[in-house]
Amino acid sequence: MILEVRELRKSYPRAGGGLSSAGSSGGERFTAVDGVSFSVAAGETFAIVGESGCGKTTLARMLLRLIEPDSGELRFEGADLLKLSGEPLRVRRRQMQMIFQDPFASLNPRMRVGAIVAEPLEIHEPGLSGAERRDQVAAMLKRVGLDEDATKRYPHEFSGGQRQRVGIARALILRPKLVVADEPVSALDVSVGAQVLLLLQELQREFGLTYIFISHSLPVVAQIATRVAVMRSGRFVETGDVDLVLRRPVEEYTKELLAAVPEIPR
Repeated sequence: MILEVRELRKSYPRAGGGLSSAGSSGGERFTAVDGVSFSVAAGETFAIVGESGCGKTTLARMLLRLIEPDSGELRFEGADLLKLSGEPLRVRRRQMQMIFQDPFASLNPRMRVGAIVAEPLEIHEPGLSGAERRDQVAAMLKRVGLDEDATKRYPHEFSGGQRQRVGIARALILRPKLVVADEPVSALDVSVGAQVLLLLQELQREFGLTYIFISHSLPVVAQIATRVAVMRSGRFVETGDVDLVLRRPVEEYTKELLAAVPEIPR
């Protein structure tokens, strides 16, 4: 297994306390992720699906230690990520990258696209020459469907789909092993999102990537995932092969989610 997660938890103080649930006080905490456990094999796409506010994004960010968990275990290729710091953590982090939901907010509007995609190389491969960095950036942008001229332009000059391609190029420039994609097509039109999903599948085959794919859309999950976990109120309520979970769900909550979808693609 490339990633193993055991009993991961994260809670936050309740805001104000006046609008919290019955019997709670201002000192109580809201549990965003409540004892989640799972493992992901190299090369697969493990999807986490659920409604807004169920804890998906908090979990996704904890996997990369963008948010620190309160407790639990997080192992990447056998290494205990929660015990790493400094250079050992930096080495592991280059192998784990994230594609964010909002393709505009996740890109620095003051930086040209070439600099945005090159930034991970500057951090993790400082020995590269400027020419070598430029060549790698141009090659990756071409691979995601953008021409070399893109390096000179700013994010606002691109469409939403093109900006997400820039985000994908930035995530893959270090050739990571694991990519966490947090709702990568939810901000895009359906047709543009479908193109981005196909690109992600092509890149997975080409680079041998492992995906953790966060989504609220069951049709999207059906298209890209090999296994899926259904998340509700910070917990996984059902996990299994995507065809089995989406065709023959066991849990009532999964059945309710499926009932709200006109049709799941085969």
